[in-house]
Amino acid sequence: MSETKKIKTALVSVYHKEGLDEILNKLYKEGVELISTGGTRKFIESLGLPCKAVEDLTTYPSILGGRVKTLHPKIFGGILARRDEKGDQEQMSQYGIPEIDLVIVDLYPFEETVASGAENQSIIEKIDIGGISLIRAGAKNYKDVVIIPSKIQYKTLFDILDENGAQTTLEQRRKFAEAAFGVSSHYDTAIHGYFEKTNK
Repeated sequence: MSETKKIKTALVSVYHKEGLDEILNKLYKEGVELISTGGTRKFIESLGLPCKAVEDLTTYPSILGGRVKTLHPKIFGGILARRDEKGDQEQMSQYGIPEIDLVIVDLYPFEETVASGAENQSIIEKIDIGGISLIRAGAKNYKDVVIIPSKIQYKTLFDILDENGAQTTLEQRRKFAEAAFGVSSHYDTAIHGYFEKTNK
C-alpha cells in the first residue's frame, strides 16, 4: 500500500479559504499547476501565484449564476481517468483532457445557512452540486488522485507536502478518500434532514 504518485496539476475550488495560502505556496514551489474557478482563482492570483481558469480549460463559461462551473468532461475526465488504463489514456489524448492529480474542495455552508434562519431559496442555493461531485470523483479514483474534501484536511495535506513534497502514498490517498465519503455522507444527510423537516 505504498504506491507513490506525484502531484503535477491541482484543481482548487473552495468556499473557505482560510489556511489555504500555505498549501498553495507549497504546491507552486513544487511546480504544481493550479486550476481554479471564480472567487478561488482570484484568491490564488492575489497571492501572486499563476492560476489557470477552469473556463480556459473547458472553453465554456460559468453559467446559470454560477450553478454550473466545473461540471464538464475535461474536468471530470481529468479526475476519473485511470492512469494505468490504455483506453482512458487514449481518450484523454484524443479529447485534450489533462490529468488532475489533486482536488481541493470546501463545500458551500449548507448547515450554517439553515442555522442562520435564512429563507428557503437562500438555503437551496447553498446545496453544493459541483463540489460534491468533485469530492466523489476524486475519492473514487483515489488510486491516482488526492482528494481534500474540506478545510479540516488542509493541515494534513500541508504536513504531507512539507515532509514529502508534492507526492503521496496510496495509503494516504485512501485515507483522504475515506474522509471524503464521510464529508459527502454528512452533507447529504443534512440536506435530507432539512427537506424532511420542512416537508412535514
